Amino acid sequence: MKKLLCLLLALTLLLIFVPTPIALGDAVELTAPSAVLMEASTGRVLFEKDAHAVRPCASITKVMTLCLTFEAIDSGRLALTDTLPASAHAASMGGSDIWLKEGEAMTVDDLIKAAVIMSANDAAVVLAENVAGSEEAFVQRMNEKAAALGMADTVFKNCNGLDEAGHVTSAYDVALMSRELIGHKQIFDYTLTWIDYVRNGETQLVNTNKLIRSYNGITGLKTGTTSQAGSCITATAERDGLSLIAVILGADSTDHRFQDAAALLDYGFANWAVTTPESPALEPLPVTGGLEDSVALQVGEMPKILLQSTETGGVEQTVELPESLPAPVRKGDVVGRVRYTVNGEDAAAVEITAAADVEAVTFSAALRYLLGCFFSW
Repeated sequence: MKKLLCLLLALTLLLIFVPTPIALGDAVELTAPSAVLMEASTGRVLFEKDAHAVRPCASITKVMTLCLTFEAIDSGRLALTDTLPASAHAASMGGSDIWLKEGEAMTVDDLIKAAVIMSANDAAVVLAENVAGSEEAFVQRMNEKAAALGMADTVFKNCNGLDEAGHVTSAYDVALMSRELIGHKQIFDYTLTWIDYVRNGETQLVNTNKLIRSYNGITGLKTGTTSQAGSCITATAERDGLSLIAVILGADSTDHRFQDAAALLDYGFANWAVTTPESPALEPLPVTGGLEDSVALQVGEMPKILLQSTETGGVEQTVELPESLPAPVRKGDVVGRVRYTVNGEDAAAVEITAAADVEAVTFSAALRYLLGCFFSW
């Protein structure tokens, strides 16, 4: 019995099944040389085309800049109402910007607006310098964050995406950092804004992502264009609980990047869906050698399970529990799992834990139990 219990407890460590990318061949026709379609809740790749080809990504770089900015906001190190001055370095940025002058101050809120909606390079540098002290220090944090997210194809050299030797990423890595950014739900306050203003209405910002006006379910996220990167986009959208990330790198025109992103999203919504299974109702599990003869059970949060339209039979649920547990049992102890399969293939697993303590029968424990009963009369 002890060996069986140890085996079951060891199996519970394998809680999360990570599906492998599916090679879908010519399921979607794209003009861009590199692309990826990822389901956001699971991170599963639904389509890829040279997804790990190392390429520049222009202002898609700002996705990582925004990740670190929102981390600073969430931790209290930065507030949307903080007013930040532009350094000489920030004011010297070229390309897309809002023409900040050295010493000019803007709120964090307005700087994020400018960086997201208008893709302002100077605004991105102001944010970076104030989060980390300098753009150089911020870029180091960007690369550390990239490594933590598993972005093995990425090296950042700046915080805004201006062309620079060695500043590269891949479509797959862009999907990873986009998935991280949309975990900060506040980003959608900016990515879904078509027109806004800064400088008390003097400077108009128009969103560079045309899909927010034309694509059903679009939620963001970021465009980018330079001579070396071509036209790029990471587009996020959600319908019926299915959240998708479509990344296009190196398109030959802005129209083609939007067409390619829409085609990827269309493919995803037409062929995939997510479902959340109901939590199983579990009876208390017998306990041997304890002051109580059973313990109540708790099931972890139900997972979102990705289903392809061609998959039949739905989701099957299997509860894996031992016949009993030896005391002592501690609340939160992992005692089993619920396993979910689709067409016989593992899809997800959820821990089952003890909902209370059960002490083993010992003289001192029995005495405490008796005294507790006595004083409760």
